[in-house]
Amino acid sequence: MLTDHPASRHIPQLRQLWQEAFGDSDAFLDSFFRTAFSPDRCLCIFSGDSLAAALYWMDCALEEQRLAYIYAVATRRDFRGRGLCRMLMNRTHELLARRGYAGAVLVPQQESLRQMYAGMDYASFGGLTVFRCSAEAPAVTLRSVGPEAFAALRRRLLPPDSVLQEGHSLAFLSEQLQFYSGADWLLAGYCEKGILHAVELLGNTASSAGIVAALGCTGGIFRTPGTEKPFAMFRPLRENAAIPQYFGFAFD
Repeated sequence: MLTDHPASRHIPQLRQLWQEAFGDSDAFLDSFFRTAFSPDRCLCIFSGDSLAAALYWMDCALEEQRLAYIYAVATRRDFRGRGLCRMLMNRTHELLARRGYAGAVLVPQQESLRQMYAGMDYASFGGLTVFRCSAEAPAVTLRSVGPEAFAALRRRLLPPDSVLQEGHSLAFLSEQLQFYSGADWLLAGYCEKGILHAVELLGNTASSAGIVAALGCTGGIFRTPGTEKPFAMFRPLRENAAIPQYFGFAFD
């Protein structure tokens, strides 16, 4: 077994593994590989030239600390049960530390995965509050903003000690979500079948019903910084690494 970054010839195998593990569409993967993928931010385990396991990371930051958001960790079905996930994670941590990253962030999708990553020295931090509302309020005034304007506005509204996800992260998110701003709030989300899925609402949460009305939806599901629901986990990669208190975007 060899651990290495992928070459361009491995991209079809990366896509096949991703779809086997997570079931995302070709359009989603086209967007990811076009906007956010870099071989230098992808580590794989190979058996010969056959891909056995892979993961990716996005650059993010906490103040002056460089962090890695580890994403889409997967082992090919016929290689599972051999400890490849732990091996790949350990080697990724070693590589990130050598490159000067202060810590790693990930977002488990299941409680069993949260427990598994806790065994790799990850600890939960911050969290989310999730609530629903209907369009039972006058529509608020809003405007659509691009990724750069969204990033600047978001820095002003994030809670203290939040992880910044910009650059290639927002380039990818901008193809999955719409960004809107109002007088005292900021939203990233999408509408589907009349429901607004607000992946992140910052600022005045009392504007939520008016936002739903302004976007022509009948109801909305909102995620905001909070402590109601565990979300991201953090593993320091050096001594005295600052622990973040909020992480907003999981690419799920």
